[in-house]
Amino acid sequence: MTFLARFSIEDTDVDRATFTQLWIVATATYGVGDVVTTIALLWYSDSVREANALVRTVTDAYGLPGFVVLKIGVFVACILISVDGANAEDRVLYYLPPVTIALIGAFTTSLNLRLLLG
Repeated sequence: MTFLARFSIEDTDVDRATFTQLWIVATATYGVGDVVTTIALLWYSDSVREANALVRTVTDAYGLPGFVVLKIGVFVACILISVDGANAEDRVLYYLPPVTIALIGAFTTSLNLRLLLG
């Protein structure tokens, strides 16, 4: 198996529709909901400070671009772990990344909206 083929679900038993649905939910909650509401809080609200030490450190040092790169990096790492799990036929590694970041995204989006709305 070539290096690039290892990061493809083409030759696996994984259903492409299920894979796509899992990552659409993860993208909606973590990639859009959490990112947009965090940006709104950190850059447009004077009363809220970031609670996550890693995010706070990155945003203090690199601002919005650093924040976006951090979020994209986490997202890409999770996709790669999920694809690797599909190739290894490891259901835990396949399902855990999108489910975990979708739950984290839903929780943080809800929390951020609560903080934004008072």
